Amino acid sequence: MIAKRTGRLVVLTAGPAAVCLALGLSCPALAAEGGKAYQIDLAQLNDSGSRGTAMLSIKGNQLTVQIESEGMVPGQPSAQHLHGSTKGHDFKCPDATDDTNRDGVLSNTEATVDYGDINISLTTSGDTKAASGLAVDRMPVADKQGKLSYKRTITVGQDVVDHIKDLHIVQHGIDRNGNGTYDVQGAGKSELDPKLPQEATAPTNCGMVMGASVGSIPVGGIETGGGAPQGTPGGATVPAGAALALSAAAAGVVLLARRRSSSAPVRTETEGAAA
Repeated sequence: MIAKRTGRLVVLTAGPAAVCLALGLSCPALAAEGGKAYQIDLAQLNDSGSRGTAMLSIKGNQLTVQIESEGMVPGQPSAQHLHGSTKGHDFKCPDATDDTNRDGVLSNTEATVDYGDINISLTTSGDTKAASGLAVDRMPVADKQGKLSYKRTITVGQDVVDHIKDLHIVQHGIDRNGNGTYDVQGAGKSELDPKLPQEATAPTNCGMVMGASVGSIPVGGIETGGGAPQGTPGGATVPAGAALALSAAAAGVVLLARRRSSSAPVRTETEGAAA
């Protein structure tokens, strides 16, 4: 039996299916045999206050991506992608030191040096090519509380299957001037597209697959508040021996011991095209 303690809950589990249940997420059911799942903790960039947890699950060439994040700009679309390389290059999540022009905003161009180019655009519909990276009309939209939910299954090439642990998730969109929308007054125009504000394309969080063993899975993310600090987001690999929605009897013994002061957050499904 594995025991993991965080600031807000204790998880006792006899099976890997409890990982997703412990996160408090409605995670995708994984393939019963031959699939794998990867947990990613999303940590803030640009002092955005954004954080979240993502699950990547693969069976064959079908990749299911599920993201639950909070601290996003309410009512605004969030461009999001799998960044990195499938050719063996070593990329990582950036930090504030990558703000090379020292203007106080880590732009996408500055951050790309660390996290690499777009490999897959995590759109809500249509294609997922890198060229759709700024298709904000097909990106998920945060609700009025700044919470964002996303789930999509994508057909990927064998290079992605073989190198999924070399890719990582980046969500974009900040509110530098705190007026509740993306505008040029906050941080000027985007260097990627002058028709867009810098606030719309600057990264708000990032998370990497770290490949930790099951026994050292970091139980973090939205519910536990245990996400990694800025610049050091991480994740773990778990075998998909059964659906993550199995009952406690099928998955093993799962005990969530919450402190009396904690309460589960409300998550709102926001899958669909941006307005």
